[in-house]
Amino acid sequence: MAATAVRYLRSVGAATVAGPAVPVEPLPRPDLRAVGADERPPVEAGEFRRVLGHFASGVTIVTARGPDDPDGPAGFACQSFASLSLDPPLVTFMVARTSTTWPRIARAGAFCVNILGADQGALCRGFAVSGADKFAGVAYRAAPATGSPLLDSVPAWVDCRIHAVHTGGDHLIVVGRVEALGTATESAGPLLFHQGKFGGFRS
Repeated sequence: MAATAVRYLRSVGAATVAGPAVPVEPLPRPDLRAVGADERPPVEAGEFRRVLGHFASGVTIVTARGPDDPDGPAGFACQSFASLSLDPPLVTFMVARTSTTWPRIARAGAFCVNILGADQGALCRGFAVSGADKFAGVAYRAAPATGSPLLDSVPAWVDCRIHAVHTGGDHLIVVGRVEALGTATESAGPLLFHQGKFGGFRS
């Protein structure tokens, strides 16, 4: 059978031994199926905020201090904080990719999540302002594992090292591995954010 095939190839002038590889043009990449602009209108940013504003969240201040940071401690007010994993103990927060504070936290490699109480709305507003000296008049001490600023009088805190960072649209998803955590002896309840306003929890 093989000999017959070789005789046929020779009769039509085809090569019967391997020659130099002939380049082959790759097939075009397939178009990935996606929802077209004419199939579903995009979500308007204002409507997105209005609807998602119905979801009440707790409020935190994420802080860090790099040993070589000439500007001292860094921090920002953060609503998008959540527990992520029990084993290993992981938490997560989201930060805008345009944040000027995040690069300083990233360089520090660690952070402390300060969970705010119901009477700490003013403290939160101070850390929500860009470009100001956010730590002016704010008492804090070093968190036990990372040395990040642990703000005085917060009901609870979580001391972490950066475990992973993922891209999520116009934000970064930061995952922290918990190294230490604790609570205060007394708390007036959590500070909540709902539809653009601070409030407390009513049982």
